[in-house]
Amino acid sequence: MMLRPLACATGISLVLASHVMAQEAEHSHEDVTLYRVFVGDHAAPKVTAFDLGDPVKRWSFETTGQAKLYGVDDGSAVVAVQCDNDKVHFIRSGISLHSHGDHSDIDIADPAAVEDTLMGPRPFHLIDHDGKVVINFDRGGYAEVLDAHELAEGKVEATRLPQARAHHGYAAPIGEAWVTSVASDAPVEGDAAPKRLGLQQVKADGTPVGEVQPCTGIHGEAFSGAYLATGCDEGILTVTAGKDGPTFKMLPYSADLPAGESTGTLLGSKAMQVFLGNYGAKGLVVVDPVDEPHIRHINLPFRRIDFALDAANARFGYVLTEDGTLHQIDILDGKVAKSARVTEPYSMDGHWNDPRPRLAMAGDEVVMSDPKSGLVRRIAKDTLAEAGTIAVEGAPYNLVVVGGSGVVHEGDGYDHAGHAHSHGDPQIYAGYFEDSQIQDRPLSDYAGDWQSVYPYLQDGTLDPVWQHKAEKGTMDAAGYKAEYETGYRTDVERITIEGNVVTFYKEGKPTKGTYAYDGRETLTYKKGNRGVRFIFRKTDGDADADAPQFIQFSDHGIAPAKADHYHLYWGDDRTALLEEVTNWPTYYPSSLRPEQIVDEMIAH
Repeated sequence: MMLRPLACATGISLVLASHVMAQEAEHSHEDVTLYRVFVGDHAAPKVTAFDLGDPVKRWSFETTGQAKLYGVDDGSAVVAVQCDNDKVHFIRSGISLHSHGDHSDIDIADPAAVEDTLMGPRPFHLIDHDGKVVINFDRGGYAEVLDAHELAEGKVEATRLPQARAHHGYAAPIGEAWVTSVASDAPVEGDAAPKRLGLQQVKADGTPVGEVQPCTGIHGEAFSGAYLATGCDEGILTVTAGKDGPTFKMLPYSADLPAGESTGTLLGSKAMQVFLGNYGAKGLVVVDPVDEPHIRHINLPFRRIDFALDAANARFGYVLTEDGTLHQIDILDGKVAKSARVTEPYSMDGHWNDPRPRLAMAGDEVVMSDPKSGLVRRIAKDTLAEAGTIAVEGAPYNLVVVGGSGVVHEGDGYDHAGHAHSHGDPQIYAGYFEDSQIQDRPLSDYAGDWQSVYPYLQDGTLDPVWQHKAEKGTMDAAGYKAEYETGYRTDVERITIEGNVVTFYKEGKPTKGTYAYDGRETLTYKKGNRGVRFIFRKTDGDADADAPQFIQFSDHGIAPAKADHYHLYWGDDRTALLEEVTNWPTYYPSSLRPEQIVDEMIAH
């Protein structure tokens, strides 16, 4: 796969930066892996919750009717959308994860129902993106927009985005703009749904901007990396944010795909810029929005029931077919990697909402509801062998899994209302250390998906950081902001590091190179403290000639440990880069919300 070249920022340097080592410090802590399962019943108006590793203790939540469940705000809240009962309930999951680069903190409490609800005509599609939860009300002709973080705290305050006509569709934030599906104004008979025509940019009040982008039968949507993708009769329509508003591009179905089929459901990977979608009754498609072939088809031996992406290992997805077989899908190779029978057959004949299994991921396991058996099945994702079953009263149907691994601070049980952590040896962090303490570091210390903080400086999000610095420093807040405006400046909004491949994104377009360790350099600064740059040289990248020849990480760590943020200098002259000390764009994990980045910066 070829990645398009990316022009470097003027003056060079991509981010340099700091790495912080977490340690126990004064507070006791323990590493915890906890997955909590929420299961909606097919007939009874209720949601049952339990911890996967200790399912004896249960929580039960009443709903109005059958619920489709969504985990939002990184699983801090669960939304129960009841399309046939015109109601949306909310549940605080009791699990919150806070990423700190080298580790995540996990706060654990009992789940609790949120008192406030939403009511409206046929709620259906839900989108959780960029801190917003958007629920489309198909028969109301509008979408309700909520703040994801406030929702996780139990606050339900919605803002309405009107649509031109009521229809089965969605609205989504894309950068600073919005897009919404559009339906035909042609009259329909009875309960027939209006024909869906495409996607259009709108203002927050629903006012159209520009022309409708054709996407006949538009249905299903997902985000991955810089892209929103949606299924159409003609192909996959992608959308990216731009300075002048959203950019639309149609990826047409190729002639070698089965004729007469289309994609109506898409899942977006959070670790790679790729989508997995359905295609007809017996197929899947892997969608690469950047490189050709954009759409690769995977044929299945039987009709598909449900499918899921593995968040822990982006290479794989899983799909259950009606013969009761679970298939592991290799996303990179575009094929079925392995298969195993996991349940009795479930025919796809009949109504789309008949009780059939649903899939979710929980670390090393696939979690599957089995309505006929009244079970939730645990399946080891590597072997596809059953790891256990959990009996659930009624007919377990739609489900969602929240949680993960993290550090619990101070206390035991579920009494973890807060967390604390240290950022390593303060002397080393300040730049005072012995040569004997320095060790080589691998590129894996910086692995992950990273976002630039420069946009947050520009929009004022980081203003509390400058005020905090002014309270203890030698300049006022405006002075610090001006200094960091130069330091953070970059037009590379995202960097991903996987294995020995580094990919730089500018306006959503990637360029990549393969890098190998090229030693380290210790620098002495004007005030006498020191820093270490860990340098990597490009060894492959002829197809991406614009990928820099050298990248230099400079962070407060001087020995192997995972970085929680970093600065990176880049260019083709190894020696010249060592003299660059005024421009140090900074990157934090893409999973962090802006307010979490502010907290991290102030903690330093």
